[in-house]
Amino acid sequence: MADNKKITLLNSWISPFGIRVRIALAHKGIEYDYKEENLSNKSPLLLQMNPVKKQIPVLIHDGKPVCESMVIVQYIDEVWNQKSPLLPADPCQRAQARFWADFVDKKVYSLGRQLWITTGEALEAAKKEFLDCFKLLEGELGQKPYFGGETLGFVDVALIPFYLWFSALEHCGNFIMVEECPKIVAWAHRCMENDCVSKTLPDLEKAFGFLMEIIKKQRADK
Repeated sequence: MADNKKITLLNSWISPFGIRVRIALAHKGIEYDYKEENLSNKSPLLLQMNPVKKQIPVLIHDGKPVCESMVIVQYIDEVWNQKSPLLPADPCQRAQARFWADFVDKKVYSLGRQLWITTGEALEAAKKEFLDCFKLLEGELGQKPYFGGETLGFVDVALIPFYLWFSALEHCGNFIMVEECPKIVAWAHRCMENDCVSKTLPDLEKAFGFLMEIIKKQRADK
């Protein structure tokens, strides 16, 4: 059985992409070895297991690497498919879930990074584009408790690590997320009621301090 094979995760505590994988593993109740990576001095194991991108996260299952966070999450869902599915059974719904997860990767994270280095006259335009992105997500969420419906799903796992960025982005963009996108904030709070999320995400204040240091440095280097 796949469950009996050794599982190792190479990751960094603050990485939202690695947090996705940790949430998926916790959601499935899978035990694994965790190896914290120093991204300024990457381990030989990381370079060996992901020689193309040399990035985290990497899931090593029975000695074989799986790379890219949402690829790993889907792999976890397919291999440990006996309980707590993250992707729906219906092919059309599965395709929609993959579409929105891709939207999160290509829009949410990129616009978030752009917002935290933008200053001056360009800030308002960057903030509007960022918030418009979340309003689209609110439309997709609709009246459902989760993007996955009644339970945590693939898109929820893709997006909830971004909750760590909310306070830093509010600070940079001079807005209050709950006023701009109340449905998303309520959704995030529901996600945090799940142990697989609340016990995986790092302390929000610690994350805020760490991110503000990164933002300060990136703005200084701009």
